[in-house]
Formats: sequence, structure tokens, C-alpha cells
Amino acid sequence: MPTELTYDATLRELATDQGVLRYHEAGEGPPLLLLHGSGPGVTGWRNFRDNLPLFSKHFRCLILEFPGFGVSDPTDQHPMMAALPAVSRFLDGLGLDRVDVIGNSMGGIVGTRFALAHPERVGSLVTIGGMGRNIFSPSPGEGINLLMEFTEEPSRERLVQWLNSMVFDRRMVTEELIEERWKQATDPDTLAAARRMYGKARWPRPSRRRRSRTSRRTGRCCTSSRPAPSSPGAATTASAPWT
Repeated sequence: MPTELTYDATLRELATDQGVLRYHEAGEGPPLLLLHGSGPGVTGWRNFRDNLPLFSKHFRCLILEFPGFGVSDPTDQHPMMAALPAVSRFLDGLGLDRVDVIGNSMGGIVGTRFALAHPERVGSLVTIGGMGRNIFSPSPGEGINLLMEFTEEPSRERLVQWLNSMVFDRRMVTEELIEERWKQATDPDTLAAARRMYGKARWPRPSRRRRSRTSRRTGRCCTSSRPAPSSPGAATTASAPWT
């Protein structure tokens, strides 16, 4: 295993019957699968590179690059739909029966769905701003609305607005971060995949019946019993390395 935790030193490829999956590998120990989010210009490496120095001391870290985000081979599917079977192909290809999982935003949704479908293959699961639904705030939230605006009409200004909405300290939004995100987000194949996820037509405004409401009888907060679609970032706002 490489001791140098750079992009090139950790990058791997896995050929599958549905294209090449690329990933980063570092460390030794129990396998830890890291699943990235879906914001503009995201990659698994950008989400988790700053965690590798610590995590790789204890785990065999595997950062999977989902199809549709410009690193693994592209997909014609909705990226969320392509992600779940990609996890199965990835683990099968590496001969891994059981892993621990950390998922950020969309990665948290994919990790949870994988755990529900294959509980015997997941030792533990951590999600960051992934699963859950908004109870005390409107849905979609600010981050999703800004993401939709960027996806419809990309501009550096809109990218910066979205990045600022994801951090507690805007000094984290550096020119280097903006540039690497902009380059990836405006790649034609990556942008086309993003529009399949975040085009405004796919996010209709919720009806009043589906919005959170307070029961006058009990005073407790409740929601419609009708299930709502899971939305990345619904539960929390994450800091820059996780977006």
C-alpha cells in the first residue's frame, strides 16, 4: 500500500460489466467504504481527501467515485439510480463481503439503501446530511434551491453562492476550491448528469398537504404520512470538505 496520500498514488481502477469504476485506496485494516455527495464539481477524493491521513491509520479506506460525476465511466442513468448497483459491483469486484460505510449527503442515502438491501454486508453506517426529512424548515432547502439554480444556468457566481451556503466559515471557500469545482461541474457529461438530478422540473414545489405542520390537538410537530423523496443535504449543512 502507498504511504504517500496523493491523488495519483491512491487512484485505482476496477473494470466491471457496466464500465470502469475508479476509486482511491489507502491504509490497512478493516475495509471502510466512503461514499461522496452530489454538489457541483464533487468527487469522492475532494470529499474525503482530508480525512485520509487519520482514517488510513486504522482502516483500508476505499473512496468510490460514483458514475456520472466525471471520474468513473459516465452513465445514461439518473446518477442516484446508478450509484446503488455501482456499490454492489464495486464490493463484488474487490471480493469484499462486509464493509463499514461513511456516506456524505447523497452518499448517505446510497449507503442507507445499500444497508437496507444488504444488511449482512454492512458492519456499521455513518451518514452526514444524508437521510431524514425536514420537519422544522421548508423543503427543498436553501442548498438544494441554489444547486438547482446553478444546474439550470451555471455561473461562477452561482457556484460561489452554493459553496457559501455549505460552510460555517466562508474563508474555507478559497479560489483553489472554486476553480477545481468549476472545472469539474461544467464538464459537459458531468453537467448533463447533474441536470438529470437537479433540473427544476424534477423538484416541484411541495403541496401544503405534504408540508410540515403542527397538530392543534396535541401541540406536537407532525408530517404527512405520505413518504417524501429523500433529498441530499436535507438533514444538515456540511462544511466544505464534505459538500
